[in-house]
Parts: sequence; structure tokens; C-alpha cells
Amino acid sequence: MKYLCLVYLDAAHWSACPDTECAAYAQHLVDSGRMLAAEPLHGTHTATTVRVRNGEVTLFDGPFAETREMLAGFYLVDAPDLNAAIQIAAGIPPAKHGSIEVRPVRELQVGGG
Repeated sequence: MKYLCLVYLDAAHWSACPDTECAAYAQHLVDSGRMLAAEPLHGTHTATTVRVRNGEVTLFDGPFAETREMLAGFYLVDAPDLNAAIQIAAGIPPAKHGSIEVRPVRELQVGGG
């Protein structure tokens, strides 16, 4: 099953983990056959939030939610169950400085099925 591990960090810890440390863990997941994708994100100052209401598109600079921790990146992994996904998430280096949200990915239901 696919799980998305969302990495959240506050501004003080945004650069706490060097890319080399995250890349090494990502390679470990690749070698174990668990990695599907992973990418860091640029800071929230580069974000644009899009909302559509009554056919009108509205843009906001930055993320819309007001929170201390911001989405910093993600790991999309393949794990047999939630417990295995949690173990993977616990190894993600930024978990020592922020938090990792683990969510199962559901298949998009399209067509007549």
C-alpha cells in the first residue's frame, strides 16, 4: 500500500537537516524497494494558494493555513501496513526537528467501477 509521509518543519528548523542526510535515507528506501518518490519543497514564501469559489479564481501568496510548522517535503513510500509506514517515517531525518504526518494514499475512483 502507498503511504505519503509529509514532512513539517517550523521556520527555525527549516534547514536543520542537510540534503545529504535526507538523500542517504532516501537511497536506503530505494535500496529496500520502499521508495516511490521524495522531494523537498522550497520555503513557504514561494507558495501560491489557489481557491475557486463560484467560478472565480482567487490567488493568495504563501500557504493559506496559519500554522507554526510548514510543509517542507514528502516521501511517497510503499509499505505493507501502517505500522511499517510509521517505522519508515520515524527514520526520515527531519523527524528529529519537526513532525512527519503519515497518510494512506487512496486510489482515485473514476469511471463506472
